[in-house]
Amino acid sequence: MRSLYCGELNTTHLDEQVTLCGWVHRRRDHGGVIFVDLRDRKGLAQVVFDPDTEATFALAERIRNEYVLQVTGRVRRRPQGTENPDMATGEVEVLGIHLNVLNSAETPPFQLDEDDVNEETRLRYRYVDLRRPQMRCRRSCACARASRMPCAATSTSVASSMSRRRS
Repeated sequence: MRSLYCGELNTTHLDEQVTLCGWVHRRRDHGGVIFVDLRDRKGLAQVVFDPDTEATFALAERIRNEYVLQVTGRVRRRPQGTENPDMATGEVEVLGIHLNVLNSAETPPFQLDEDDVNEETRLRYRYVDLRRPQMRCRRSCACARASRMPCAATSTSVASSMSRRRS
């Protein structure tokens, strides 16, 4: 289904064809070129759709935030001056050749990268709030702590007691 995760994309993959899957984090239409920030569990990658591939471009015009996509394309270096040092994948982008919408979505009640969302809205839309980077980090940290915690019944960790139960 995918050849690598979005956050793993880097300059070692230049000129390779890759397949990425993830959620549309942000979509920008710059009049003739569509940019999509694709998000998965490992990070973000920028995908570019241009009008040269008409069917793919027409489909890219209809996608919105939180759609789930599978994109196949060629990795290329971003043009000089457009690199993004704030992104781990900021030196490269994927030129989208094939686009498959795995799932459409309604527009979320708030952007996942907004910091000023009130708590009532976050709790009402908890399933959206759990996708925010801060919440993903908290979940993974809590999970890591739990797997290292000693089990109350024995002196082993929770992770090792879970593996014993499976066998």
